[in-house]
Amino acid sequence: MAPPPVIRLHPDDGVVIARATLLPGAPVADGVAATARIPAGHKVAVRAHAAGEPIRRYGQIIGFATAPIAAGEQVHVHNCGMGDFAKDYAYGQDARPTAYADPPATFQGIVRPDGRVATRNYIGILTSVNCSAHVADVVADYFKRNPFTGADPLADYPNVDGVVALTHKTGCGMTMGEPLALLRRTLGGFARHVNFHSVIVLGLGCEVNQIGGLMQEQHLAGRLRKMDIQEMGGSRKTVAAGIDFVKEALQDANRVTRVAVPASHLTVALQCGGSDGYSGVSANPALGAASDLLVRNGGSVILSETPETYGAEHLLTRRAVSREVGEKLVDLMRWWEEYTKREGAEMNANPSPGNKAGGLTTILEKSLGAMAKCGSTNLVDVVRYAEPVTAKGFVFMDTPGYDPVAATGQVAGGANLVCFTTGRGSVFGCKPAPSIKLATNTPMYTRMVDDMDVNCGTILDGEESVQQCGARIFDLILRVASGERTKSEAFDFGAEEFAPWQIGATM
Repeated sequence: MAPPPVIRLHPDDGVVIARATLLPGAPVADGVAATARIPAGHKVAVRAHAAGEPIRRYGQIIGFATAPIAAGEQVHVHNCGMGDFAKDYAYGQDARPTAYADPPATFQGIVRPDGRVATRNYIGILTSVNCSAHVADVVADYFKRNPFTGADPLADYPNVDGVVALTHKTGCGMTMGEPLALLRRTLGGFARHVNFHSVIVLGLGCEVNQIGGLMQEQHLAGRLRKMDIQEMGGSRKTVAAGIDFVKEALQDANRVTRVAVPASHLTVALQCGGSDGYSGVSANPALGAASDLLVRNGGSVILSETPETYGAEHLLTRRAVSREVGEKLVDLMRWWEEYTKREGAEMNANPSPGNKAGGLTTILEKSLGAMAKCGSTNLVDVVRYAEPVTAKGFVFMDTPGYDPVAATGQVAGGANLVCFTTGRGSVFGCKPAPSIKLATNTPMYTRMVDDMDVNCGTILDGEESVQQCGARIFDLILRVASGERTKSEAFDFGAEEFAPWQIGATM
């Protein structure tokens, strides 16, 4: 039997979602028909709304009618906007003991000498400053497979996933204090990342972000090799020394083996980008179901993108394990309000043109759908950008909403795998962590099958439930953590997407 033409998410909702494009006269509720063409993924009112009346989706307020809305009318940016409303943070009210799996699920991981477990085995080249970026790229390119001749410098090292240069556009012309500390925290997180067997940091020599200061501040002595281009005698000599370092490291890196380890060694970054009206209906809730499974098997998930949680934070504070943890999240929202005000922006500017074309109207609506990725378990900690994530369970990390910047912070914090949902079709990778791409709808999955790993549109098509799709995602997480390559890895995504958060003045 074909699924109904609209999706109703909660009995209290005043809108439903078009499963496919609705033509005028199409039924949307008992006695209510669409009054105009409603694009797929967009909202249609099932009852009249007076101007100023709250509009609900997910049973929560997503905005307020900016004009009278008739039953059957499309609800979007032309008649729905932001407004103030009271939020009850109710710290810890919904926190519940976690039902852990016994025995826990396992995967085939790489156990490092310090006991940490990797999902991939890379050699990394980091840069202290943009001025050393090209040299780092030249070193990494020396070890890349030639797509024309098929020559592969790593053919004799089957247990090494690659040599990757992670470059950025800052490191000098920047102020001391928070901007420098944030960059160093990010670089330190990648230098320590379990998916790197060995790391070299290349600098110029005269930059603000001196490698010596980075190593001292981030306690990296003995963990990596460092080279300054000026001290080495120039670019060519640094490239030669860098290549020699990688060749030396390859021998030991190739000796690793995979063994069965508990899923508690997994920390998964939860991301969404290019969201649409289906994101909060299919892929995000399905990833939330997979997140619950991982947490119940002892692992950790990291939700981020603070501006994309704005307006829905009161639903997370209720799940906080303590008032202190919940207040950390609320304090972040206040900081972002001041930050955007100072920069002449507003929080509701967050939904992108693509988001709006896909049916998302306000940041409240986007936030409610985005937070579905984290499932239903307790909020155990709130950390700053790129801070190490040490707690087991659901953790929130403060990041911007821009996907590459957010994911860079999560991986710096220790995520050894990324799950990324998309409705419009974002393409993405984040080395050294493998990235799983989850499509919200079948048409986009079919159109971009070379980029998408999972079709969550099966939920919309009535082929499986959210829980069934979540179980399928969890199984793929374990397989990818065990070495199965994702679509983004097959296309070599993940180096150029490295994007540390740049905050403060460029001098």
